[in-house]
Amino acid sequence: MILSFLRDNARWVAGGFLLTFFSSFGQTYFISLSAGDIRDEYGLSHGGFGTLYMLATLASAATLPQIGKIVDRISVASTVLLAAPILAIACLLMAWSHSLLLLVLSVYLLRLFGQGMFTHIAMTAMGRWFAAQRGRAISLTAIGVNFGEALFPISFVGVAALVGWRGSWLVAAGVLLLIALPAIYGLLKKERTPQSVVQDPNRPAARDWTRAEVIRDPLFWAALTGVMAPAFIGTTIFFHQVYLSELRGWPPSVFAASFAIMSSMTILFALVAGQLVDRFTATRLLPVFLVPLSLSCFVLAATEAPWGAYLFMAFMGISYGFSSTLFGALWPELYGTRHLGGIRSLIVAFMVFGTAMGPGVTGALIDAGVPYTGQIMAMGLYCVLISLVLIQVSRRALKRQAVG
Repeated sequence: MILSFLRDNARWVAGGFLLTFFSSFGQTYFISLSAGDIRDEYGLSHGGFGTLYMLATLASAATLPQIGKIVDRISVASTVLLAAPILAIACLLMAWSHSLLLLVLSVYLLRLFGQGMFTHIAMTAMGRWFAAQRGRAISLTAIGVNFGEALFPISFVGVAALVGWRGSWLVAAGVLLLIALPAIYGLLKKERTPQSVVQDPNRPAARDWTRAEVIRDPLFWAALTGVMAPAFIGTTIFFHQVYLSELRGWPPSVFAASFAIMSSMTILFALVAGQLVDRFTATRLLPVFLVPLSLSCFVLAATEAPWGAYLFMAFMGISYGFSSTLFGALWPELYGTRHLGGIRSLIVAFMVFGTAMGPGVTGALIDAGVPYTGQIMAMGLYCVLISLVLIQVSRRALKRQAVG
């Protein structure tokens, strides 16, 4: 089934995959590879660079809802023609800048057009172009990020050893302009029309809501309390992984090795979730995706042995896999596809905001003497409580869809 789907839709799925793959240049894990060199050259402390990074990320989150609407007004391929060169310019600024102001501008553009727009364009396109097999399309697109996590860090380190960290950013700009842009544009310049919009009780067609209507919908805000959880919790725990390792007495290699487990589980369960979404709909699956995340928090908070980190990462990967697919399919189910770009950009902005605030809030609590393991336990309890809320969200959304 999956092979026939890929045979018929290879160009669009490949284009979406490459968008999320090359979004890596604006992801935290990639930018952090240069963090030590940036702090040294600009004379920044850990806190100074952390604050700069948070402010640039928050600014990108505030900007994305306005820029993201462009996907509703021009073709996906045309949007790529705008976004990719700006992301390349951001890489050039990182390579050439010796000014703190230009550094802030570079991080802002990397976050806005890398993590923000590249991922946003990919998920909006898959949500709009696919209907009956939307889950498969989104799951195959979403795992591009995980392949980037596996390939780009070691590549960056190898290139930096030859040409320096600034030279690596020059190479990144060249890759975007000479490889990513022509490849993605060539794949996506032909728009796809959903070939089968299934009209059955399990998947009724959603009317096309405007973004203003969505903002006034209570179900949207209730769903958002769950949607933001994986990004907030994951970023927070990864940001403070060194501190947690010190508390537990774990060597740094424990967390480093466990990331491979998380990536593998994320890819596997993103594909599993794609199949489940196509069978049951994302709306029906909404109440269960936080269960593995809650278990991951409970394990990490209560386990002092190193195996706790590996089990935590396994559960985290399951939740990440489900959420990466679920979030791409949920919004077109609830709110239609006509204004999907504007709606998704608002949601992504909130998620980016969560990733920016999580490390700062928990860091302040640590400084205030609040036990970090207690904070992690509270995150797990939050997931349990919000899962109960999402049961009601799912029921009401399905009832609303049935009424039309």
